[in-house]
Amino acid sequence: MLELVELHRSMSVSELSKQFAVSEETIRRDIKQLESAGRVEKIHGGVRLPATQLEPPYWQRVNHSAEVKKRIGLKAAEQVQDGMTVFIDSGTTSYWLAKALTSQKNLTVITNSLEVAAELAGRPDCKLVIVGGVVDMDYRAAFGVEAISQASRYVPDILFLSAGGVSADGGWLDFSHDEADFKRALLPLARKKVVVTDSSKFEAPGTVQFAALGEIDNLVCELQPSAALASALQAAGVDVVRAPQ
Repeated sequence: MLELVELHRSMSVSELSKQFAVSEETIRRDIKQLESAGRVEKIHGGVRLPATQLEPPYWQRVNHSAEVKKRIGLKAAEQVQDGMTVFIDSGTTSYWLAKALTSQKNLTVITNSLEVAAELAGRPDCKLVIVGGVVDMDYRAAFGVEAISQASRYVPDILFLSAGGVSADGGWLDFSHDEADFKRALLPLARKKVVVTDSSKFEAPGTVQFAALGEIDNLVCELQPSAALASALQAAGVDVVRAPQ
């Protein structure tokens, strides 16, 4: 059960009951034991990882909901025009965005992500700039003072960011303080700020805020947010762009 919750970050009692072909009461007893050990948190009708627990390893995150992230990446790539300077962060949906940049010409792409850089390296119509420093291997990316200092030299036309969560009261959230600090430093530099994330991050628990809702211009996702979150995004001036099914 714990492996499933770690993969999905949250699951309902009903989903777990069907997955293991046992009663919901049995699932509740198992959840209680895991909660006592500090491995999960109970929520209404289900269970989730503790808010302070980091995300699963990078490639596990990349491949989880890969088809959804691919659609989001393709939709987000429509905002990139020939000749633009683009910053792409180290999120897993951002990786799929990088893979989708196949038709644009004369791009300059800046990234702190090893995997985004590896995906774009050698493309004839793309000038690749890697901002570096000490690499966090869990995120396959550089954060910290050196990366921020190098990134601050550029003025991207579009900044693409991932998010660990988004909520009406908490804003745009992440799990790593270093990652959040890096993203926060990028916001004033870019002409347009876009978050690419799937609907599992709606109202998801994050550890630290990297931006207030209104600091982001666009959200590219695959499903419409809940009424409360959609209303908060609209009030903050955030355009929600849905990827096609």
